[in-house]
Amino acid sequence: MTRIGRSDLDILPLSLGGNVFGWTADRETSFAVLDAFHSGGGNFIDTADAYSAWVPGNSGGESETLIGEWLASRKPENVVVATKVSQHPEFRGLSATNIRAAAEASLTRLGVDSIDLYYAHFDDAETPLEETVAGFADLVRDGLVRYVAVSNYTAARIREWISLAEASGADLPVAVQPHYNLVHRTEVESEIVPVAEQHGMSLVPYYALASGFLTGKYRSADTRGDSPRAEGAAKLATPAGLALIDALEEVGDAHGASIATTALAWLRAQPTVAAPIASASKVEQVADLLASASLELTADEVAHLSSVSEAAQG
Repeated sequence: MTRIGRSDLDILPLSLGGNVFGWTADRETSFAVLDAFHSGGGNFIDTADAYSAWVPGNSGGESETLIGEWLASRKPENVVVATKVSQHPEFRGLSATNIRAAAEASLTRLGVDSIDLYYAHFDDAETPLEETVAGFADLVRDGLVRYVAVSNYTAARIREWISLAEASGADLPVAVQPHYNLVHRTEVESEIVPVAEQHGMSLVPYYALASGFLTGKYRSADTRGDSPRAEGAAKLATPAGLALIDALEEVGDAHGASIATTALAWLRAQPTVAAPIASASKVEQVADLLASASLELTADEVAHLSSVSEAAQG
């Protein structure tokens, strides 16, 4: 098990992404995926109040609602739920008033008394950061939130948040959620990781499998008739990208592990990373995700994959 930053949140080092719940996974499938994840030892679930407002007929909050119904039905022990604020159609931005209203709505959908880990989903340039920091601090003070975190923030803005929190005695963020994987490394490693190391924060990376490319499923740029997600993943099927897939396959074969499992294990081995986020819209995908939490790559294997991936940065 792994601790998130300076918190007492003890997790299996893998986070199940809830973005697919109410989108590509209906209620029955979502419950089955959550059951498989939890029965396999998983206990860290990531969602956001905006999931999945982009789907025709949805209004936002669908993922939280399904997770809440699953929690009420199964009553699992020691589950850590992270959610986010700023992008729900009814609760956009990070004003103090909006943060509280959104948190209260998320608590209702999730059916819990307190949000374990609450992220500022995207920076809000129109709201003074002092107000946002104070708004999050008030939620912690009032017991609505246990720990504060940030997502999609620049290193400079994270440092500013921390300075404001320290000056006011507010709780410091314990986690950062960046876009980070084997084909998207440079900015995170040069800017975000040093901030996390300095302030005792953990990284919980999203797009850990590069929209599916790092599963090895997309080995051609020809995706005619496939989904927009497939088209995005296939763009990475360059010679350098395919060489990386080959390297992942070779390393994985040495451990009896899949390409996806190996890619997640590489990410978990990086400095400050507590738990990569990966989603599953089918139950049969869960086993490979869970396997990454126990796959220990050698230092040479990590270095080899890092070296091969340098040419595939996009």
